[in-house]
Amino acid sequence: MGSRQIADTVVEFPASAAATFDYLTDPVRRPEWQSSLRRITDLRSVGDRPGDVGTSWVDVTTVPGIAPRLEVIDCVPQQYWVEIGNWHVVDARLRLDVGPHDDGCQVRARATLTVPRLFTPVLIGLNALAPTVLRADLQRAAGLLAAR
Repeated sequence: MGSRQIADTVVEFPASAAATFDYLTDPVRRPEWQSSLRRITDLRSVGDRPGDVGTSWVDVTTVPGIAPRLEVIDCVPQQYWVEIGNWHVVDARLRLDVGPHDDGCQVRARATLTVPRLFTPVLIGLNALAPTVLRADLQRAAGLLAAR
């Protein structure tokens, strides 16, 4: 298996760390700001808040036939949140770190893909695309929070 970080980006949000964290980590809200999602299904909530450790769901993506199951594997509210998604032989990991910044907060997002070595060339192509897409999605989320 080959694993590679495909994105590492930071976006400023005009909302508090608490409001930003709660919005970004709520699976039900994801289709509002994540461009690759049509909707989520099969939500299995665990814990006291949406997106707590153990919560899982299926992403119904804009690409027909690609519907990974995601699970929250680590979380410290208002600080960091980690999910892993599994789809056949591919694992995708996303970590969000939230911290105060100026009049709001900033979010650092890091995405990593693990695929069989045979598909490693695909990772190289995703390195070029993923940072731009992830940053645009987070900027969309920041705009939606600003409009609230």
